[in-house]
Amino acid sequence: MKKITILIHCEDQPGIIAAVTNYIAGIGGNIVYLDQHVDSDQNVFFMRLECEFKLTDWSLDAVRSDFDLKLAHPFAMSWELYMKEQKPRMAIFVSKYDHCLYDLLGRYSTGELPLEIPLIVSNHDDLKPVAERFGIAFRHVPFSKEIREAGEEAQLALLAEFQIDFIVLARYMQIVTPRIISLYQNKIINIHHSFLPAFPGAKPYHSAFKRGVKIIGATSHYVTEELDEGPIIEQDITRVLHSHSIEDFIMKGRDLERIVLARAVKLHAERKTMVYNNRTVIFS
Repeated sequence: MKKITILIHCEDQPGIIAAVTNYIAGIGGNIVYLDQHVDSDQNVFFMRLECEFKLTDWSLDAVRSDFDLKLAHPFAMSWELYMKEQKPRMAIFVSKYDHCLYDLLGRYSTGELPLEIPLIVSNHDDLKPVAERFGIAFRHVPFSKEIREAGEEAQLALLAEFQIDFIVLARYMQIVTPRIISLYQNKIINIHHSFLPAFPGAKPYHSAFKRGVKIIGATSHYVTEELDEGPIIEQDITRVLHSHSIEDFIMKGRDLERIVLARAVKLHAERKTMVYNNRTVIFS
């Protein structure tokens, strides 16, 4: 049984859903999931569908070519087609904080995340034992302003060597270079330790504590050259009280970071996110 996922966006116009569903039925496919959304302000149509084929002589390349000719071109679609069993390959970039790394690796080892993790990259050696414990390649790539270009080249070489499809910054404390962002557009996921856009800087929980906030949060988003301004994938919050200490804030915040990052990674790996005009459409 061949299973594929198709993501589509284009100008909203009559007949798109009928044309796509009739096409899938016409080539022997069965649609098992379909969701769509129309941004009425921008007049843009979005759709995600999953379908399966029982034909033994089914050809993915033939379907791609035929779909492009008969549907994508007439409707001026931007579209992507994936084999469902083809798991994306994810690299984790990390520094010294280990809570998000452990959470992702734990979920990965239990089969919760539909992806492969062949590589962990860090600008420090501290977390190498964690990678070894999970049997994942660890590469130490020093990175600072003074050796920025050398670090970038080393990172790019590793991403190519391990055939990486997307990157997750699991509290990686360096700024990703514009070149890497360009090559992996909407394929680099970051976790931010606040409910954006609030309390920026190195000590957000201290700032939140001083302000006497009642809610703290975490935000996962795609990385763009504008720091912490990329399309938001997932967010969550938790309540805090005046009786909580800064340590309580940090503990609760890290719990949120783990959960929010894992959700975002899973949504991306399952191809349930679409980006348009610095916003995301998230399918269920």
